[in-house]
Amino acid sequence: MASLEIHLFPCLSDNYGVLIHDPENNVTASIDAPEAGAVKNALAEKGWTLTHILVTHYHADHTGGNMELKEDTGCIIVGPKNEADRVPGIDVQLGEGDSFGFGSFTAKVFDTPGHTAGHISYWFPKANVAFTGDTLFTLGCGRLFEGDAKTMWNSLSKIRALPPETVIYSGHEYTQSNADFALTVEPGNAALQARAEEVRDMRARGEPTVPTTLARELETNPFLRPDSPEIQANLGMEGRDLHEVFGEVRNRKDNA
Repeated sequence: MASLEIHLFPCLSDNYGVLIHDPENNVTASIDAPEAGAVKNALAEKGWTLTHILVTHYHADHTGGNMELKEDTGCIIVGPKNEADRVPGIDVQLGEGDSFGFGSFTAKVFDTPGHTAGHISYWFPKANVAFTGDTLFTLGCGRLFEGDAKTMWNSLSKIRALPPETVIYSGHEYTQSNADFALTVEPGNAALQARAEEVRDMRARGEPTVPTTLARELETNPFLRPDSPEIQANLGMEGRDLHEVFGEVRNRKDNA
């Protein structure tokens, strides 16, 4: 069975770039393109030739390298149809329910708005991996720049419904601050306590905390856990709608 090769690399101040490569068909995609130079260096390191950019949302720290990479390689730029006018160089527009063939693999596309109004996420079932951009982070979620709590909770619920073993790649290294915050809303969560210590150790060694797995996030990420009795009690929101509990967690993180 073909395997999807994945290469994570840091770029900008706290972004991650990701290359995915199907050796059987010799296609390579950059998940977002924060900066052209970092993507080019990663491609050179791996000996891969860029054929696609899969954009999650239009923000400049995810699309800043689009045009230079397209001019250099002729790559196809794929991105959210609801933000097509804001994604530089877009060729293929995708949204909820669409699929995109990438070599031997197929990406299923979800609309995951909230951080931006047209944000999408890509799930590759055969490779057991999802790319969630700035919707879901390790132990966190994106700020609600262009959506309300109900919108973002609906987006996170789509990711929450994926198989627990799904590997999650996100766009930033925010995990240390996310872990510190998570402990303020669910301090009694033993799995979270252990994970926060693990994150501190990883960051002290300079190791990335991306990727994660959905199973680990379901155990420890407060933004996926508004149904936690401890979180509801700590917020004084027992029995409230989950999107309301989620919204209060997000509000507290914004003001932490």
